[in-house]
Amino acid sequence: MEIRVLRYFLTVIREESITKASDVLHITQPTLSRQLSQMEEELGVTLFHRGTRKISLTNEGILLRRRAEEILQLVDKTEKELVEQEEQVEGKISIGCGKIASVQLLPELFRSFREKYPRVTFDIFTAAADLVKEQMDRGLLDLGLLLEPVDVEKYDFIRFDMKENWIVLMKPDDPLAKKDSITAKDLAKLPLILPRRMRVQSELASWFGDYYEKLDVVFTSNLNTNGAIMVESGLAYSIVVEGAVPFWDQAKLTYRPLMPPLQATSVLAWKRGQPFSLAATKFIEFSKCFLSMSRA
Repeated sequence: MEIRVLRYFLTVIREESITKASDVLHITQPTLSRQLSQMEEELGVTLFHRGTRKISLTNEGILLRRRAEEILQLVDKTEKELVEQEEQVEGKISIGCGKIASVQLLPELFRSFREKYPRVTFDIFTAAADLVKEQMDRGLLDLGLLLEPVDVEKYDFIRFDMKENWIVLMKPDDPLAKKDSITAKDLAKLPLILPRRMRVQSELASWFGDYYEKLDVVFTSNLNTNGAIMVESGLAYSIVVEGAVPFWDQAKLTYRPLMPPLQATSVLAWKRGQPFSLAATKFIEFSKCFLSMSRA
């Protein structure tokens, strides 16, 4: 016996007509009649006196009406309580992330989550992945959007599909700006700014190959916007991910992709086994479903 069919049953009683009830319920009369007949068959009783102009109930029908009203009142009350409980979820969720392209996926996730939990707010902490991980390990951040490669042994995570392209940042009038892409040989004897993260440096070392030992690394930097200031001053070329491009003045800086291309992905991670607030727990569950549906 389904809740939906109980609602059909009570609607028929209220309207005193299957025809009128079918209009109210926006289903066809044959469909409604079939649902009621199936319920009678399932229960093994007759609920209606057929052959009269208005619907009338048998003794069994009267008993079912009473019980159906009680059941549906309890269902409605339970649904309301669950909705109210969802609406009462509140608190602040702290998320760390770098200046990467995958950040573009967060606004719609935040918007959808706050439509369901309007009392929840977010605190965005901007830093490189290693510092974000350190803050997560200390319990100061709930989640982190981390650019790979990154050690996620202690974390659960969702990998984003968006690819991060590595590029070379330079001044618009630089000779390298005339090229469509930049090779390891092009950079072999030039002053460079590399990311501070050792795991990323290892990735770049593989990309540079034999040229890596000959590089003139003038700076390392954990924030690509600081490196961009050095590039604008003509001190060096910076190797960064393309996601930082919107933060730069395109009249003063330009970029070219690496060749062969070097790409990375990002993960939304949280520490495994760590107790979270109700808001953060709900956000993790919501993120899993939301990102899974967005890939479908």
